[in-house]
Amino acid sequence: MEFVHFLSSHMLDPAKGGRMLYRETVEQAVHAEALGYMGVGIPEHHLVNLLLVPSPLQMAVKIAAHTKHIRLMTSVCQLPLRDMRVFAGEVVQAQALCDGRLMLGVGKGAFGFETGRIGVPMEDTKALFEEALAVLEALLTRADVTWDGARYKFEALTIMPRPEDPIPLMLGVMAPAGIEAAARKGYHVQTTPLGAAHGALEAQVGAFHRGRAAGISAGGPGGNRLSLQRGVYLVRNAAERQRMVEQACRYYMSFDNVFGGPGLVDQGIVRPLARNQTVEELGQNIVICGRDEMIDRLAEYQALGIDDVIVTSSFGQPQAETLAMMERFAAEVMPHFAATQQAA
Repeated sequence: MEFVHFLSSHMLDPAKGGRMLYRETVEQAVHAEALGYMGVGIPEHHLVNLLLVPSPLQMAVKIAAHTKHIRLMTSVCQLPLRDMRVFAGEVVQAQALCDGRLMLGVGKGAFGFETGRIGVPMEDTKALFEEALAVLEALLTRADVTWDGARYKFEALTIMPRPEDPIPLMLGVMAPAGIEAAARKGYHVQTTPLGAAHGALEAQVGAFHRGRAAGISAGGPGGNRLSLQRGVYLVRNAAERQRMVEQACRYYMSFDNVFGGPGLVDQGIVRPLARNQTVEELGQNIVICGRDEMIDRLAEYQALGIDDVIVTSSFGQPQAETLAMMERFAAEVMPHFAATQQAA
């Protein structure tokens, strides 16, 4: 099992400004490479101060210029917001500028506030995503593509330049039925139970394995991977654990507002709202704990057959704390899984 550091990129204090926000984002990515993380996850969101990366491909190219080998995973690019004839060329360009290190995660979008303000109602995103994905794959793999669909209608065209390196395609899906369908078709999958209990995680993982097995039985090549995002923070004592769980809960008070919530946003700042889940319940579900407990809990993930854990460890704490936690995690937790992987 390998680890990907998620570049959360929150601007909870609007006075911070974009320059500092993205300087710290790149600093975390460079730090992740030096510490031995397999990759970094780059979100995409617009119009709000959470997970604020409007152009994940642009961010990937910037990070590639400051690193040598770390994988650059988009988590995820929202296809319904884009024209695939433009986006396909941007993907090829980004892959070239990233020296073949791009892992293209794509999805339909998650925040109804942002998709709605951009003119794409959340209830329309599923159908738009499915057509966009088919168009994108055609443009990346074929020349003289024509299309006659619900949204896309065009005569023969060829995206230039043509891809020179394989571009791994990963679908961002949360619902078990959707995960199973994507895995059956041979796609890599990114998913997350967010702050839900372990049972929700198990349902997502089980769906992936059922789908992958069905795909292999139908003659598919297999080999598709499951990347699971989870809140993970290695603490040094009980007091720090309590502080970080409370910090995570404050973050989710804003996140829930735009993820399935009412979408109350004031000049780009998402309002924190009361949550049904208690601080204690959240603390039991996400992995904020000491070394021994963390190794035990992540070992359960490994036993379930999760290929990559996308480690979300930025909940609004200062940058220095995030970097220091990454160092502890790399020194005290990651070697255990590297050793078990080599033994396997």
